[in-house]
Amino acid sequence: MTTSSSERGVSLGMPELPAPAYPDDVRARLETDAREVIARYPDSRSALLPLLHLVQSEEGHVTRTGMRFCAETLGLTTAEVTAVATFYTMYRRRPSGDYQVGVCTNTLCAVMGGDAIFETLQEHLGVGNGETTGDGKVTLEHIECNAACDFAPVVMVNWEFFDNQTPGSAKRLVDDLREGRPVQPTRGARLCTFKETARILAGFPDERPGAVEESGGAGPASLVGLRLARGETAPARVVHPRGGPHEEPQDRVHEPSPAEHLSSHDAPQDTSASDPAHPAGPAAEEGE
Repeated sequence: MTTSSSERGVSLGMPELPAPAYPDDVRARLETDAREVIARYPDSRSALLPLLHLVQSEEGHVTRTGMRFCAETLGLTTAEVTAVATFYTMYRRRPSGDYQVGVCTNTLCAVMGGDAIFETLQEHLGVGNGETTGDGKVTLEHIECNAACDFAPVVMVNWEFFDNQTPGSAKRLVDDLREGRPVQPTRGARLCTFKETARILAGFPDERPGAVEESGGAGPASLVGLRLARGETAPARVVHPRGGPHEEPQDRVHEPSPAEHLSSHDAPQDTSASDPAHPAGPAAEEGE
């Protein structure tokens, strides 16, 4: 006895129809912006990434209509545009909230509390990874790395940094976003909506008064190595090995010699490389 496809729950259906075009007024506006973007590049197809941000700024995510517009504008196939739009995680493929709240759950942030923050926000907001709250305000997602390990654990909202977060501070942050209260990133300009952020990423200026001046660079923790290299920081105080000489009086500045260990931890202990009685070398085979 054979079973029909409908009985097996398989829908053969019709092929997906081509994406609809933008309304004439929207398309005219986007074409004007697209010409400005394309003019920045010697090869028009190089403008695909910013154009995807441009169409994302229109609807809050990259729709089939947006990909069709990019393909027609740049002389590409929709398959080529789709391949790019689905590769980069900054392009959303479904409706999202006004604020993309990304919690870093990569190694350092995770052990510093990122996993706890993400779990807390899922329970607090009642959403899972990549889901949006019912009011359309917040989309929650875990992010592999926010490139801010020196401020772990880190949360980003529309790509602006909120450093050294805790479950409690993260809950207050999303509550403020949903209630429309002012929120100031740790570093960078004050927040704008995801659509506005997408337009800025497309290469158009942030026209909010003072926003450009508010956009900072790296935070202090990120610049310690650079300051050390320039000799701009005071010499580090050496912590001697346990059982060694007492620390020097606080009112004296210790000038470390090149041989001393510039660490806040104990000085290095003897190793096989520095102990003649235990020279370094290949481990012996079992039985030798």
